[in-house]
Amino acid sequence: MTARIEQLVTSGQFTLDGGTWDVDNNVWIVGDDHEAIVIDAAHDADAIARAVGDRRLTAIVCTHAHNDHIDAAPALADRTGAVIWLHPDDLPLWRMTHPDRDPDRLLVDDQVIEAAGADLTVLHTPGHAPGAICLYDPALGAVFTGDTLFQGGPGATGRSFSHFPTIIDSIRDKLLTLPPETKVLTGHGDSTTIGAEAPHLEEWIKRGH
Repeated sequence: MTARIEQLVTSGQFTLDGGTWDVDNNVWIVGDDHEAIVIDAAHDADAIARAVGDRRLTAIVCTHAHNDHIDAAPALADRTGAVIWLHPDDLPLWRMTHPDRDPDRLLVDDQVIEAAGADLTVLHTPGHAPGAICLYDPALGAVFTGDTLFQGGPGATGRSFSHFPTIIDSIRDKLLTLPPETKVLTGHGDSTTIGAEAPHLEEWIKRGH
């Protein structure tokens, strides 16, 4: 049975550098009728568990460790037995939200996370956060970009732990090299494609500086 992609939108708050904002997050579930992984367990462990249903949840993969992307991860892991994955460069951010619970496993660039027939390759794409990653599966024709690339440009780089030139390098080198028809499934808001975003790289650079 081939893997499919499901989207759940959860609502909560993002807090960093002394500010708090209301946000809606995309939670992505990749799997089949028997097994699944969750990409970014945001805000509402109950809602995510309901969406997973009676499938075996094997992994919770964090695209980065801003609180709005990880706040429900420990509760969901405790409930399901799933393994929490995070890139080690984001451990300082993770510990701001979960000081008493580390992730279970650490992501490495180019490793493959398997789930129900999907093979998700980890792309380390720092810039929005030091340990930001994207997950690419050519068979699904999709890349899950977290807050690295959105419809209309790069993720925000105006707060702690972020860096605009670095996110541009990540997008140019790791994402815009993917096939143009690749769906870009983002951490917030609407999806797009690599082909729709690639022509705008120079505009983003000018805008960012």
